[in-house]
Amino acid sequence: GYFEVANKGTLFLDEVGELPLGTQVRLLRVLETGEFIRVGSSKAQKTDVRVVAATNVNMLQAIQKGTFREDLYYRLNTVPIHVPSLRERKEDIHLLFRKFAQDSAERYRMPPITLEADALQLITEYRWPGNVRQLKNIVEQLSVIEQDRSIDAATLRQYLPHEEGSLLPSVSEPQGSTGINERELLYKVLFDMKSDLNDLKALVHGLMQDNPVDPALVRKVYDPELALPASSHPSGTMSIRMPERSEQPQDVEHTEVEESLSLEEKEKELIRKALAKHRNRRRAAAEELGISERTLYRKIKEYDIP
Repeated sequence: GYFEVANKGTLFLDEVGELPLGTQVRLLRVLETGEFIRVGSSKAQKTDVRVVAATNVNMLQAIQKGTFREDLYYRLNTVPIHVPSLRERKEDIHLLFRKFAQDSAERYRMPPITLEADALQLITEYRWPGNVRQLKNIVEQLSVIEQDRSIDAATLRQYLPHEEGSLLPSVSEPQGSTGINERELLYKVLFDMKSDLNDLKALVHGLMQDNPVDPALVRKVYDPELALPASSHPSGTMSIRMPERSEQPQDVEHTEVEESLSLEEKEKELIRKALAKHRNRRRAAAEELGISERTLYRKIKEYDIP
């Protein structure tokens, strides 16, 4: 649909290095023939689109790993433009800071923040692993959170990772190995949680059957107003009768609680909880789930999560 809408215009493809192989095939076909087929149709349509693609992935390494098609790379790489990372052009850091500060000031209708000399030196020497997006994010945080419009190094340092080790680690896979993808890791965690929960249910059920407990005492445990402090003792003592060794074991009827075994439902539930916990801040929710923000966006769209 994008090629139809962008006909006679320009189409910008961001993060093209992360496209699935199936999508790469369809994109290559459009670029080679200038034709596409709409979803649900069998008729090919012509399109004339200028394509601009961007990525921060090392494309030659991606080709060697087999995650990106070599023919598509050379089809896109007609006029390559290399934009150095922020740490390679330190003279732009202060200019970008002032630009983002002014944008935030206009958006939130407040005076723009400025940097003191020590803070300016700090942002210039910082490596900026997150590049321009990280700088913009930090400027927005400072603009909204800090009341003082003049930012010193001590204040700025609170918004920067103390060391590279505090950044989210990346999982590297050896060449030739498919590794474990994010979904399989999530499924493993869900299965472990379910197993632990079932073991705990069985243990509590067995204790309740063997050792009857006064309902009044149970109510005291769950009622904060009636609960006793940890250091005090009730006037009466609760006696729990342990079964004698000579007693014959009694048949205990266990009730199995039916639970949904759908991994898809469990995954949707975890995503909803993470979004609710972080008030729909998707970047924070993605970090909580241990997946990339792009993967979280895809999951939200796939499961139609509001």
